[in-house]
Amino acid sequence: MAVRLREVADRAGVSIRTVSYALNSPQRVAPDTLARVLAVVEDMAYSPNVVARGLKTGRTGLVGLIVPHLDVPYFAEVTRELVTALRPHGLTLVVDQTDGRPERERELLLGGSRGAVFDALIVSPLALTPEDLAHRSPDTPVVLLGERLIDSAHDHVLVDNTAGAYDATRHLVERGYRRIAFVGHLHSPPSETSSLRLAGYRRALAEAGLPPDEDTPALTDFGRAMGVLAMDRLLDRAEPPDAVFCVSDLLALGAIRAAHLRGVSMPHDLGVVGFDDVEDGRYATPSLTTVSPGKRALAEETVTLLTARLAGTDGPPRSVVVGHELIVRESTR
Repeated sequence: MAVRLREVADRAGVSIRTVSYALNSPQRVAPDTLARVLAVVEDMAYSPNVVARGLKTGRTGLVGLIVPHLDVPYFAEVTRELVTALRPHGLTLVVDQTDGRPERERELLLGGSRGAVFDALIVSPLALTPEDLAHRSPDTPVVLLGERLIDSAHDHVLVDNTAGAYDATRHLVERGYRRIAFVGHLHSPPSETSSLRLAGYRRALAEAGLPPDEDTPALTDFGRAMGVLAMDRLLDRAEPPDAVFCVSDLLALGAIRAAHLRGVSMPHDLGVVGFDDVEDGRYATPSLTTVSPGKRALAEETVTLLTARLAGTDGPPRSVVVGHELIVRESTR
């Protein structure tokens, strides 16, 4: 049988009202009490009656998350951080994916009859336009998450792609690499993420007086297989690169695999840097040097903006840029 609110209150030694506050208005509960109540909620696997709560408060406690791909580790790890950040606010995350299709992004954003289910939406957009976002009901807060900055009436939390790519490329230069290729050109559809990271790559090389590689393979996605393909083509050159900066960790992991199969010594003959700091990179051979975009901070800033809007905070949309860190591992010397 489902656990009742009164049972949670009895186990935690507090009133039913305190449990309700802990789940819906945690700022009204003392930190020690809040921690105790939430521990009991988790231990007893208590789940609020969404229908009943919605009828009483006009809220469901559900937040929708729209991402391009659930099987991409970066989005899976960001989703985990969002679940953790939302939990103290009594909010539950519901996830759907767009498969990178613009029409699916618009369908999920506008929601149709399902729009009323969610108190707020978090969207990691690939192809949305300001016009698409303008059609979303202003009664439901929307926070744009990730790497594509759109001028809109909604809050946005993002990573500085150009600065991250600059730091990655400068690291390769400082470690003595001179023929540094860029892996991450998408021929269709064009990627703003790729363009921003390419700009950082070019800036770092220009400062070092080194030429950028303008003839790297065009790819269809940022996955492992494309990393293998790109690395094979680069190694087939008469003068292959001695380092690659990859737009994603998955591309970098594919590049490492291809280089290993060709007998290339890493990091001495080839350095590899990725972007995203996904967990798999720590266990590659060699382990992957990467730009870590601060996924926990990304989630926490997103939830801060979202809960402020749910609490009725007005004002112009905010854009928050979270920090990043270069994690140096075995794939660079």
